[in-house]
Amino acid sequence: MSRSLAAFLFAVALAPAQPASELDFTAAIGDLRDLPQATTQTLIAEGNRYLANRPTFTSPAQLQARAAQVRQHILASIGGLPAKTPLNARTVATLDRGKYRIEKIIFESQPRFYVTANLYIPNGAPGPFPAILFPLGHENGAKAHDAWQYVLGSFASKGFVALAWDPVGQGERYQFWDTDIRASKLVQSTTEHTILGIQALLVGDHMARYMIHDGIRALDYLVSRPEVDPNRVGVTGNSGGGMMTTYLAAVDDRLKVAAPSCYITSWKSLMTQLGPQDAEQNLPPWLSAGFDFPDLIYAFGLKPYLVLSAIRDFFPIGGARSSVAEAKRVYDQFGQGQKISMVDADDGHGYTKPRRLAAYAWFSRWLANREDDGIEPDIQLLTEEELWCTRTGQVLTSLGGESVHNLNKARALALRRPALPAAGVIAKARELTRYTPSSRPPAVSAYGVLPRSGYRIEKLTYESEPGIQIPAVLAVPAAPKAGAPAVLLVNCAGKSASAARFDELARVGNIVLAIDIRGCGELTIKGPRGPNPWYDDYRNSTAALLLGRTMLGLRVLDITAGIDLLNARTGLGVNQVKAIGIGTAAVPMLFATALDQRIASVELDGLLQSYQSVVDSKLHRRVYEHVLPGVLQHFEIADLVKAIGPRPVEVLTYVDALNQPVKP
Repeated sequence: MSRSLAAFLFAVALAPAQPASELDFTAAIGDLRDLPQATTQTLIAEGNRYLANRPTFTSPAQLQARAAQVRQHILASIGGLPAKTPLNARTVATLDRGKYRIEKIIFESQPRFYVTANLYIPNGAPGPFPAILFPLGHENGAKAHDAWQYVLGSFASKGFVALAWDPVGQGERYQFWDTDIRASKLVQSTTEHTILGIQALLVGDHMARYMIHDGIRALDYLVSRPEVDPNRVGVTGNSGGGMMTTYLAAVDDRLKVAAPSCYITSWKSLMTQLGPQDAEQNLPPWLSAGFDFPDLIYAFGLKPYLVLSAIRDFFPIGGARSSVAEAKRVYDQFGQGQKISMVDADDGHGYTKPRRLAAYAWFSRWLANREDDGIEPDIQLLTEEELWCTRTGQVLTSLGGESVHNLNKARALALRRPALPAAGVIAKARELTRYTPSSRPPAVSAYGVLPRSGYRIEKLTYESEPGIQIPAVLAVPAAPKAGAPAVLLVNCAGKSASAARFDELARVGNIVLAIDIRGCGELTIKGPRGPNPWYDDYRNSTAALLLGRTMLGLRVLDITAGIDLLNARTGLGVNQVKAIGIGTAAVPMLFATALDQRIASVELDGLLQSYQSVVDSKLHRRVYEHVLPGVLQHFEIADLVKAIGPRPVEVLTYVDALNQPVKP
């Protein structure tokens, strides 16, 4: 018997009887109040281990190999890029702004997938001019945002052609546009990105696939213009545009100078202080591959790189400084130290004037071979409507065409592989969940006993993996039912939500273990505004993917460690287990049953109807924790139910992608 289990049994024997109380208990025990944060801290520590040993380079060939690895990882993690098809670009209107003009452009990055853009062109000179590709951040107004107009108009006034386009989910390209409220149903562009990104992950793609491809096609259009010198093109953007700057610089060699603003930091700082951002900003399994922010700089091949940062930005400045310092050592090592620099202005998030002036100087030096005058021109701002390329201000209501939702559905159909046999489904489920069972009995801590009529409740936690304590209550009948399996009960609403079922099972002599798996019950992580209406545990689910794991696999581990506890407990005589999964715990319980033969039968209430339903439904709710990247290429929920046979699987109810009951 393990020392921890012996201590547990001793504590239970001495524990005084307590008055009846809720099945939940950790909130009343001071040293367990931080349990919901343990998953976050454990994943951060795991990520830091991957990032601890940064690469060193002794030859240009080694640096080039690292750059190639980064590019390959980006492209592989997003599912590759779509084929290039005709842009069918057209100018729908032109605005004369004195020193420059603005052309309103519509092009197709994929067939009938329309992109709205503004092209700023200097007046009064023939060109060809150096050019700036300007991916946008998540700020309101998209290409009409004030700061962007200052940047674009200033570059055009200084002799650059500059192109900005509306990203998916912003400007004229909202994907969840509501014609009644004349806004996105999801309010924020980042939420649009993540809802669509979850669907893309199930298919085996990534939200960044659409956004990077849009950027590459925008570059295709930019260099096709006779006013542009295709050998003198740079890229810069702020926030989400800073992220897209790093991606595009990493994968497209036509870009010669880069200046991401308010994005570069370090993953250690980001994960600790801010957490992962929306869908396109996370490329699993980035961290377990050992990549950090400097690797994005290395992928640019020692070309001129300016990091624009803010001391009071929410992207941690300490991480930015450490990443730039690392990259600067490499640039210096190969005699290119003059080509990397950093500006850390004493202000907050945004493409503010100190960073704009630094950008003008940097691009003038490296693309125009001249010193900038250090003056930002007086730019007369236009309204969002004045910069519209479509009649209604929305592509989907003016032009129709494809949406990301429709493209995801088409990709799911195109990538589906032949059906697997039952054994193949189980093997693929193990592979995709990244599930590895524990190799040791779980350490147990006891917190007292509650007497009940005919049984007692032991309150405890057990460790499913180092650092992760699972709150649990164990019903031990005074006269256990002979030959009956133990019952493992998981309700994602929490143990107390199933108190009546727990009591019913225990009163007739069943041994019952009710647990809260990660993100559920007492392990629920609530944001400052309460639970997120769309996903339960976004931060940890995303971190798991970045580490080459899945939240679904982690929840399966929590469940199977509970079976380990039952088997290790002397005197219970547990030989087999009946599993019950309720609500959003139904999916992890299904997978646990498939991956652990000790579960003799399973009852599921509220099982997700199918992964395909998530892709088919325009909106979905509380499914992110079930995501396995690429699962739709291999099997479905129904395939897994069938593969578990001949063990009984009883599905009481199914739910759809919005977590609503499916009518029979």
